[in-house]
Amino acid sequence: MYRSMQDFLDDWEAESQLTINLFKSLTNESLYQKIVEDGRNLGFLAWHITATISETLNKTGLKIPGPLEDSDPPNNVEDIIKTYQTSSDALIEEVGTKLDDKSLDDELELYGERWKRHQVFDMLIKHQIHHRGQMTVLMRQAGLKLPGIYGPSKDDWIAMGATPLK
Repeated sequence: MYRSMQDFLDDWEAESQLTINLFKSLTNESLYQKIVEDGRNLGFLAWHITATISETLNKTGLKIPGPLEDSDPPNNVEDIIKTYQTSSDALIEEVGTKLDDKSLDDELELYGERWKRHQVFDMLIKHQIHHRGQMTVLMRQAGLKLPGIYGPSKDDWIAMGATPLK
């Protein structure tokens, strides 16, 4: 649970940078990678992470620019990254200027339920982490190199001249 707005902002800045690093490892061709024919592809997952920032936080009274939640993903990685960065920067600005620590306990109506603002923030971070994990599986299948997220990836170990852990 976040005890201060700065705790959330620090967490968001770190996690959003990890997301951007992952997005930068995508290629335009890889955006169509799926596990199963009727499953989500990499482009959809990256766009879903991006769209969720504005979709969720705009329901809490903040003003975050971003794509509509049911919009089709672009077919260009740079467009996804740029849109994600714009929404992330706006989140930092909106939260930093419009909310204080007491706002963390505000009760909000979200998805037909009552949520404390700190729960919304926690869900937003975990949602992003969840979908990044899905993306790494598809990225491996697409033959992409993965950046380290919470430690070195196999690709990082190889780049450092070390033997990857088993």
